[in-house]
Amino acid sequence: MILIDNTIVSDDLIEKEFVCNLQKCKGECCVAGESGAPLNPNETQILEEIFSKVKPYMEQDGISVIEKLGKWLVDSDGDFVTPLINGKGRCAYVYFENEVAKCAIEKAYKEGKTDFQKPISCHLYPVRIKSYKNYDAVNYERWKICSPACSHGKQLGVPVYQFVKNALIRKYGQDWFTQLEGAAKFIEEKSELNKKEN
Repeated sequence: MILIDNTIVSDDLIEKEFVCNLQKCKGECCVAGESGAPLNPNETQILEEIFSKVKPYMEQDGISVIEKLGKWLVDSDGDFVTPLINGKGRCAYVYFENEVAKCAIEKAYKEGKTDFQKPISCHLYPVRIKSYKNYDAVNYERWKICSPACSHGKQLGVPVYQFVKNALIRKYGQDWFTQLEGAAKFIEEKSELNKKEN
């Protein structure tokens, strides 16, 4: 574990590799699961404010769900989440392009319609953050559907923390990320030294 400010970071972010391979997985993380994308309280308000700008990029069934249930929900664990189509599986904000699931919120951002890229939980994935009273636990979440991303990351030699660099900076700032890079360099150098000694 790596301690940085009020965070505890799993070594897996440095030791495991990951790079999304959308041609293989087809964006499965946006259409699988039992709950929607986790949202921070402030993100629920943002979704209320930007929905009219995101709506043109959405599929009709997603629009219908949001018009019926709202732009966000509270799930069975009491967490804020995005709504799902039929209550499970696909996020209501998903649209499809060449059979690949993509995010309408991010599409609106890329088209310059809003300055909100997408929920931070989506931007950070496969990193998940669990907030406690005095610290955040920053972990790498393994999911079977992401096996193509693990293989791709290994092939390219990209550790998890580098894959989600921009998201981590968005969440914790550049100084925090610089400290993580320093810790990663120390761990990598130590690992190389151990290999030589053995």
